[in-house]
Amino acid sequence: MADRLMLLDTASLYFRAFFGVPDSIRSPDGTPVNAVRGLLEMIARLVTEYGATHLVACWDDDWRPGWRVDLIPTYKSHRVAEAVVGGPDVEVVPDALVVQVPMIRRVLGLAGIAVVGAAGHEADDVIGTYASDSGLPVDVVTGDRDLFQVVDDARQVRVIYTARGMRNLELVTDAVVVAKYRVLPGQYADFATLRGDASDGLPGVAGIGEKTAASLLLAYGTLDGLLEASVDPGSGLSAPVRSKLAASADYLKVAPAVVNVVRDLPLPTLDDAGARLHPVTGGPRSELERLATDWNLGGPMQRLIEALDSRA
Repeated sequence: MADRLMLLDTASLYFRAFFGVPDSIRSPDGTPVNAVRGLLEMIARLVTEYGATHLVACWDDDWRPGWRVDLIPTYKSHRVAEAVVGGPDVEVVPDALVVQVPMIRRVLGLAGIAVVGAAGHEADDVIGTYASDSGLPVDVVTGDRDLFQVVDDARQVRVIYTARGMRNLELVTDAVVVAKYRVLPGQYADFATLRGDASDGLPGVAGIGEKTAASLLLAYGTLDGLLEASVDPGSGLSAPVRSKLAASADYLKVAPAVVNVVRDLPLPTLDDAGARLHPVTGGPRSELERLATDWNLGGPMQRLIEALDSRA
């Protein structure tokens, strides 16, 4: 089997599992386990169906980094449950999911699945770095279209997009991004900066929507090229667009640093992280089998173990 790296936007997946699997599914002691079960099912299927030999569960060590908030204070502000001075803000997360996150971490650890985060950064930044530097074909699993910016056919990086559910997974390649948005993946971050994204609290440029953003990038290539044209009297850029860009000048100075994923974090190598998948044996296997009973993980746990056995 040829080596292939799979990068999980882990929080995106366990949130999807939590809301997609009935919360009536609980362990014998009444603890909800729907997110754990759903995530295990996802990983087992994805590893098997897409032939992953290496897997990293990319983690949000800081889901709303202060340096991004300093640049755009509205960044993810609608998702803050509690502001914390000197540390990561508390995200709005259902209590029934909060109790499952440590369970997820424990199962991933016993299964030998690498979990990698980076202080002061989101999982997106971990994904951006490994997708850029791994040297392997890469599948990024996410429901977040922000990560379309890492798609790159030339380096065999694609996104397995989960927004329509696990029954309707979409493989996102260069051609898919162009068909959806009329921009190349390498232009997607600039496109998102111009258009804005309410789900992340990014205002965008008032009066510039998807179609206009795409047409401007088609004409000028990059946001920098567009901004250069906006101050060049001979560029042919219309007066209304010049006015809109000028009105958003302060936003446009800082937004690219917020929207672009970081691609150069000092992360452990795939070998050091333990990213290569392998069968679970000995004590960890026995413990997973015990938890399958104690936590009512039954079939999903068995399918994960079988998927990992197939990586021998």
